[in-house]
Amino acid sequence: MASSAKDIRLRELKDTVSQLKTMVSEQTELIKSLRLIIDEKSSHEKVLQEQVDYLTKKLFGSSSERRSDDIPGQQNLFDEAEMEQDPSLLKEETVIREHTRKKKATHEELFKGLKVEKVVIPLPEEDQICPVCGTQMILIGGEYVRRELEFIPATCKVIEYYSRSYGCPSCKEGFGDTEKPVIVKSQAPAALIGKSPASASTVAWTMYQKYANGFPLYRQEKDWKQYGARISRTTLANWIIYCSQSYFQPMYDYFHRELLKRNFAMADEPRVQVLKEEGRRAQTQSFMWLFRSGEDGLPAIILYGYSPTRSGIHAGEFLEGYSGYLETDGYQGYNNLPGTRRCSCWAYIRRYFIDVVPKGKQYDYSQPAVQGVQYCNRLFAIKDFINKKYPGDYEKRKQLRLEKEKPVLEAFWLWLDRQKPVRNTRMDKAVNYVLNRRNTAETYLEDGRCSFTNNLSENAIRPFAVGRKNWLFSNSVDGANASAVVYTMVEMTKAHGLNIYKYLKFLLEHRPSEDMTDEQLAELAPWSKKLQSIKNRM
Repeated sequence: MASSAKDIRLRELKDTVSQLKTMVSEQTELIKSLRLIIDEKSSHEKVLQEQVDYLTKKLFGSSSERRSDDIPGQQNLFDEAEMEQDPSLLKEETVIREHTRKKKATHEELFKGLKVEKVVIPLPEEDQICPVCGTQMILIGGEYVRRELEFIPATCKVIEYYSRSYGCPSCKEGFGDTEKPVIVKSQAPAALIGKSPASASTVAWTMYQKYANGFPLYRQEKDWKQYGARISRTTLANWIIYCSQSYFQPMYDYFHRELLKRNFAMADEPRVQVLKEEGRRAQTQSFMWLFRSGEDGLPAIILYGYSPTRSGIHAGEFLEGYSGYLETDGYQGYNNLPGTRRCSCWAYIRRYFIDVVPKGKQYDYSQPAVQGVQYCNRLFAIKDFINKKYPGDYEKRKQLRLEKEKPVLEAFWLWLDRQKPVRNTRMDKAVNYVLNRRNTAETYLEDGRCSFTNNLSENAIRPFAVGRKNWLFSNSVDGANASAVVYTMVEMTKAHGLNIYKYLKFLLEHRPSEDMTDEQLAELAPWSKKLQSIKNRM
């Protein structure tokens, strides 16, 4: 019996041990699954916190991506190697980075081009008697006192044109060779817009206010009323659309043809809203494409073009016949354009890493995002040095890019391959963004005229983006197309240093047409020798 009881007890203990092992195994699996859930939650929380920090920085932080890396006691990540490699390059770079106070402009520089009126202040006659001996004093000189800037408000006037009729008195009396009287009328200049009271000056001013100053038409309507002219915003809009289609479109088409002859171009595509577009809701986003010439040393060409979608088809249609390099952001709609070599924008690449840098960690070089920014900053510093020292020598640019920038690029790609960021984090997105554009990010090494960034396009887009905050949307497709054409004229004028209002007025007075040859249209282009020679008066 005792032996039997011990056996039973032993079996019970074995069963208990087996159950405990099973329980431990289950608890271990549970702990693993809970840890996995915790890790997933932690990763998700990290991603959400990154998003909060990113949006907070965008909302409240500085909009500039530029910062000083000269922190006391903190060496630059690349200083040591570069000092060994090329001390002269580092010396030049330091000079570029050094902050110098901008020289204060003189009054002559501030008011250059303005008419100067001299006001001489005479001494009252009763004070021209010598207080000592009573002798009449004589003028012996003058002294400059100060300058004042006077504002002369705009004024409007109505011009009425009358023709005159001339008749032959001999024919009237029957002495001529005809029995009917001969009457000849003087011909008044052709109206700008049919029977409308619009003149070149009023339409040019309306365009200038809206597209250069961001002054929407409903405000201009009130402004014209203050001048004594009751002109509705609808009338102003009709003026802009008619003149852009009739007079600016031939110039726009000429600029387009000239752009397609180039070998270096850039592009961007900001959003715009059009309220009345067939088959689309008013809230649907459309796009105002920007295409411009690159840094090839030739006269700048800047073109806007409206399209209802962001499809790459529109870029293909606009650039049909173009062959050369195309600098853009990372949008894939440009990938399959025939005859083009894509160049990716390094400002966008750097921006991705800047957005990942944790708050307060801008100078912590142990952070991978900060390291990525440093690689990009190094490339920018070398680019600035090369462009400053050899502004027009494109062969030298190419040579120095290969000598100085290619080694940094190779180190950057090796560093990027070693990065293993947490999936779906902003760093993961940054790494994937850059790796997916590795080939196009190096295209600029092929030619010294290739652009390193797409900043010129973004600078041309900025006036449109600022103006959009005021006028918000286009009412119709015709309005959007008119805006594209007028914005083109405005940005072309600015790029060539002419007065915007005066150049718009100049075009409306000369009225380009489709019947003009390219040689005739070239005379009206802002880069023409004639206009550049009178730039100070334009």
